Amino acid sequence: MKNITIVIKETSNPKIIKFEASDFLTQHKSFEFDSIDDASPSPLAQQLFHLPFVKKVYISGNFIAIERYNIVEWPEVQEEVAQQIKDYINNDGVVISDSTVTKKVPVTVYAESTPNPSVMKFVANKKLVLSSQEYKSIDDTKEAPLAAELFHFPFVKSVFLDENFVSITKYDIAEWNEISMSLREFIRSYIEEGKQILNKDTSSKKEQINLAHDTKAEPKDDISKEIINILEEYVKPAVASDGGNIEFQFYDPKSKKVSVLLQGACSGCPSSTFTLKNGIENMLKEMLKDKVETVEAING
Repeated sequence: MKNITIVIKETSNPKIIKFEASDFLTQHKSFEFDSIDDASPSPLAQQLFHLPFVKKVYISGNFIAIERYNIVEWPEVQEEVAQQIKDYINNDGVVISDSTVTKKVPVTVYAESTPNPSVMKFVANKKLVLSSQEYKSIDDTKEAPLAAELFHFPFVKSVFLDENFVSITKYDIAEWNEISMSLREFIRSYIEEGKQILNKDTSSKKEQINLAHDTKAEPKDDISKEIINILEEYVKPAVASDGGNIEFQFYDPKSKKVSVLLQGACSGCPSSTFTLKNGIENMLKEMLKDKVETVEAING
């Protein structure tokens, strides 16, 4: 039996609500169903249409969105629907039939430079992974087919995946103006063909490992929790926009030192030291007063 969780997410349309899963439900394909007859490719959608208030079902990536009729309000029924979806999926219910033939969903990918001259960020118009993943060599990519394929390019040094982008670090044997177009087209075609980014359950396994690690490490001291919250709210979004990631490692109350892990474009970036000292360190000193003295980075 699976152990997938479902989180209820509101949308800008009060009639539509999303039920977000902790793992992918489809292989980067999208489906929209207007009736129970229309939903023959999806046993799950057909089951949902037996609920009298369900008007439309949309399945994509790691979520199911449902549009309701006006006979109910979502707060009255959303918990029951979430539980029904969770039970169905975890009991190996079929979300989309394997025999379903679908048209390719148009995919766009654009290349974006980063502060690290050795790293280029390739951004897709759809979600690729549920949590960040970094690969330093092809030996690490047993559960990551896309990363494994990218390492077949001789100039690829490392691969970082996060949400809707791929950051690639190159060796100095090639210049970006020579290789970025071929990499962009390769990634776009790979996604458009519906090939696996990660092997099934890889993301959920990582989340379970992280959860076990966090549980084992608990309780974190209050200062560590404050540092994590500051990094999540103020630093991570900016770092992700540059094609990288930052993770809290530990806090030493005696030396007042914070250690963080830098990944993707941030790892080995010439400007990362400046950003660390003049940005993150100053921010933590200001927000936590005399609790932090220095911030050091561990390159992923």
